[in-house]
Amino acid sequence: MDKKYPTFDICNLITNKLSNDLFNADRFQGYLLKNPPIKKVHKHSFYHLVYFTAGIGQHTIDFKSYPIEPGCIYYMRPGQVHRWEFESDVDGYVINFSATFFDQLSINSSIVDQFPFFNIFSGDQMLKISEDRSAKFVAIFEEILKELHDARDFTPTIIAADLIKLFVLSTREVHSQKLIFNKTNYNSILLKQFLDLIEENYKYIRLPRDYAALLHTTSNHLNFICKDQINMSSGEIIRNRVLLEAKRMLVNFELSVAAVAMELNFFDTSYFIKFFKKYTQLTPEAFRKQYYNKS
Repeated sequence: MDKKYPTFDICNLITNKLSNDLFNADRFQGYLLKNPPIKKVHKHSFYHLVYFTAGIGQHTIDFKSYPIEPGCIYYMRPGQVHRWEFESDVDGYVINFSATFFDQLSINSSIVDQFPFFNIFSGDQMLKISEDRSAKFVAIFEEILKELHDARDFTPTIIAADLIKLFVLSTREVHSQKLIFNKTNYNSILLKQFLDLIEENYKYIRLPRDYAALLHTTSNHLNFICKDQINMSSGEIIRNRVLLEAKRMLVNFELSVAAVAMELNFFDTSYFIKFFKKYTQLTPEAFRKQYYNKS
């Protein structure tokens, strides 16, 4: 069975964009018409957000499903696998921006880490904006589209300011107001460093003590910080990242289970199958079939 999902780069999308290809925005209905492949399962190499003003359906992000309805806003990180399932005509706004969009304006790109919907443990990637606040969100999206259209001096700076305003207003809508990454808190800083190391090394380093050594701390202290900050053990965080990548790879039918195991540095395919089944209750092949049977 030939099923392979694409990875879209920001420069390949047909939409309203800045000349440097680091940012684009559009009305969602037009975006769909100009980029039909995005209706199928895919992933991005950039940050992605969508605000719906019309339509219903379902949005699946990294194997978790959310409703599509007016007032819903979705925030996605680079690398996440997702798909849309629409039950009626939809419209709204879409924004895509590169990880370096803020850097080129001398704004540290780590600013996005402060907002809960962009972190890897967020349960708030879909927010429902209350009716009395929706006009404020629509006004920001419209201002961004106007800036893109007019393309005047300092347009990227104004767009960046509008984008940050959008993030702040969205964060205020989140029920849990605790910001996971606080730059003034030692435990928060160490957790962020740990997560960055996992992202770079999860295919090769699996033991908490090895990460602790890289962070110049003890495995017990690292575990304490993880439980204190996000109520997960350090080992669980590492394991979940490996499982997430396994799932992302398994929904690509061009890769055999053995190839996925090898890519994730499991040199024994049978061990990978046991590992996957232990934590998902499904074999890799059963997970793959279940995913596409729902499509």
